[in-house]
Amino acid sequence: MIDVPEGRFEELVGQALESIPPELARHVENVAVFVEEQHRDESILGLYEGIPLTRRDNGYSGVMPDRITIYSQTILRHCSSEDEVVDQVRRTVVHEVAHHFGIDDHRLQELGWG
Repeated sequence: MIDVPEGRFEELVGQALESIPPELARHVENVAVFVEEQHRDESILGLYEGIPLTRRDNGYSGVMPDRITIYSQTILRHCSSEDEVVDQVRRTVVHEVAHHFGIDDHRLQELGWG
């Protein structure tokens, strides 16, 4: 396990979000991103909770933002260098944003993001 200060970890999450291509990023709507230490299931690196874009219809309005949570301590336990943390944070952020777009775990595995 590597130790990365909380502020640096949050910066890495921000950088991962900024790395999403603009043509996709402009479609990320009504989403809040949080960093927490860990999920009760300690194997979960990130979690998307919300209504994917593919399931939103004309009745979608006035709802709370979707939520993406990135679990810092879980990611740090899986890494032995800051380079690994950078890569894992990016992979986790992309994975959870993909869920926002309606891409399920099976398809993410096929695309190499599982």
